Amino acid sequence: MNGGRELEGRVAIVTGAARNIGRIMALELAGAGAAVVVNARNSQAEAQSVVNEIAATGGKAKAVLADVVDPGAVDALIGATVREFGGIDILVNSAAVRHETAFEDMSFTEWRDVLSIILDGAFLTAHAALPHLKKSGQAAVINIGGLSAHTGAGGRAHVVTAKAGLSGFTRALAHDLAGDGITVNCVAPGMIDTVRAGGEPSHHVGKLPPVGRLGTPREVALLVRYLCGPAARYITGQTVHVNGGAFMA
Repeated sequence: MNGGRELEGRVAIVTGAARNIGRIMALELAGAGAAVVVNARNSQAEAQSVVNEIAATGGKAKAVLADVVDPGAVDALIGATVREFGGIDILVNSAAVRHETAFEDMSFTEWRDVLSIILDGAFLTAHAALPHLKKSGQAAVINIGGLSAHTGAGGRAHVVTAKAGLSGFTRALAHDLAGDGITVNCVAPGMIDTVRAGGEPSHHVGKLPPVGRLGTPREVALLVRYLCGPAARYITGQTVHVNGGAFMA
């Protein structure tokens, strides 16, 4: 699926990249030759650890803390990237929170918090990065969606809504940005073997997809890498699932 150093000379931003799938995506893009900005909201030590892993293999990376719901912080993230590496070719919107709360117990504050990070964050980063993406000639935006956006899940009205919104945002951007040579796709992971602060979500407990196992973060990251590369320039506006057959579109 990948071609060695197919992203050599390109610059990528991965939001929410301090741990789990975001971390592995940053490592995979760096392995393909891209210089990577590892973004996190406040996990400085973990973000720097990812940078150190990339540097240890000869790659280029920089940790930049920024809250993706803060327009000023997002502008600073974009500015720091351009100053450090000279441009932006790849944007991966991975920042998210995945609270589990019954709808009747869900406050409007919690609802807005989840939608803001996932949807507003994707809007702000894509909007701020756009002038630089337009200059690339080979730019790619990847939004990280989720299985529950397509199947539904109890206790996750906010997450399901936000992730479903990312699929729509992807299609809209794909139309708007195609003329600038920018592809826009959404990758929707299913049940992936990650470490979650709140434990395994209830809709995952005791379940496996048809392939009989959980997916790995690298299986998601390899698809992201492919969609960012030269072999995927005719793919845009798509939501691509990595879920072991748990949802078959």
